[in-house]
Amino acid sequence: MNPKTRYPLPVTHHGFSMFDKSYLLPSEALERILEVIPERFPPVERLRIEECYGRIQASDIISTEDLPAFSRSTVDGFAVSSSDTFGAKETSPAYSALAGEVLMGAAPDFIIRKGESARIPTGGMLPEGADSVVMLEHAQVISNDMIEVLRPVAPNENVIRQGEDIKKGETVLVRGHRLRAQDIGALAGIGVTEIDVYKKILVAIVSTGDEVLPAGGPLLPGQVRDINSYTLSGFIFDCGGIPVKKGIFKDDYAVIKQALQGALEDSDMVLISGGTSAGTKDMAAEIINAVGRPGVLFHGVSLKPGKPMIGGVAGAKPVLGLPGHPAAVAICFDLFIRPLLERLSGLRTRKYFFKTVQARMAKSIASAAGREDHIRVYLEERDGELLATPVLGKSGLITTLVKADGVVAIPQGKLGLNADEKVSVRLF
Repeated sequence: MNPKTRYPLPVTHHGFSMFDKSYLLPSEALERILEVIPERFPPVERLRIEECYGRIQASDIISTEDLPAFSRSTVDGFAVSSSDTFGAKETSPAYSALAGEVLMGAAPDFIIRKGESARIPTGGMLPEGADSVVMLEHAQVISNDMIEVLRPVAPNENVIRQGEDIKKGETVLVRGHRLRAQDIGALAGIGVTEIDVYKKILVAIVSTGDEVLPAGGPLLPGQVRDINSYTLSGFIFDCGGIPVKKGIFKDDYAVIKQALQGALEDSDMVLISGGTSAGTKDMAAEIINAVGRPGVLFHGVSLKPGKPMIGGVAGAKPVLGLPGHPAAVAICFDLFIRPLLERLSGLRTRKYFFKTVQARMAKSIASAAGREDHIRVYLEERDGELLATPVLGKSGLITTLVKADGVVAIPQGKLGLNADEKVSVRLF
């Protein structure tokens, strides 16, 4: 039976369906979903900063103190008033009387007057009257209470001034920022030990297919183990979300519809693995249209692998139908699911971007015109530069992902890449 007749796909108000002769570019397809997702932020929870690595902060952080709280030395040497050193050189040094020694972790109990200096360690608090530090190797001790300065220093040289890092009242981090290790360190430096962050996004995974079995079960002829839900779970974790596996469901309209409705009730996004092409049992698009508006926004993209990709929204929640092939799942996750997760998670301080490296193609590879082709590659260093070698194989082979370090995108309309051509590799 003709699949188009068996499962007719309603044309949405966007006027696009799987059966159009032309397909959207991935970027255009993603934009269709982003346009209809309302601006909103997840619920907030308060956590200790050591629990917040990779989390999205839910409020601006304003410092209540200076960092550092005092001016301090960046070298071992002698604290001085810089004007006392002007004109100093090895053949005509400046002489300075030692007024004392700065101890670590304590404020100096003396001041520096004109013509005086004090021993100071790296990190030591600058005594009153001093505005710079002469490095140890640029001075010479000539007695217990006198040094020669062999090179002049400018004001504030070899010193971090009070508040130079962070000033009291300064906004240190803004709402919507993904917290990195250095951000947590800055919070610790100003005494902030708890902050508000957005709760993690729940992403439901609905696996479909009569032939798909759990990973631990024995296989009968014609059956395959579930790969995609495990791959997707890892990708979701890496993006800061929480994967929720709903199970494996048979290719039955009522069964899958019920699973999707249940997933929409208790998650922020739903991924349907399998059931996106035009086969007689591929009914994901029809079910998405049935469970909520606006329904399917695109079905099919100008992409290899991943052409059957479905994107929709039901009740303000994204519902994505992913192809069954593992390589297509990985490509579609990066192009569609990752940016949607970032939008839903409250991330606001940067545009969507990928970690990339520049490399040269180790050999030529062809690509069909009319689609955006994503080639898996592995990287190796030769003569000080990276070479990208295509990992050849069908998109249904998980090992093409296992062996690869990243992906090279060949734009629509380009017929391939030449050996030695410079490319940007999007890292996994």
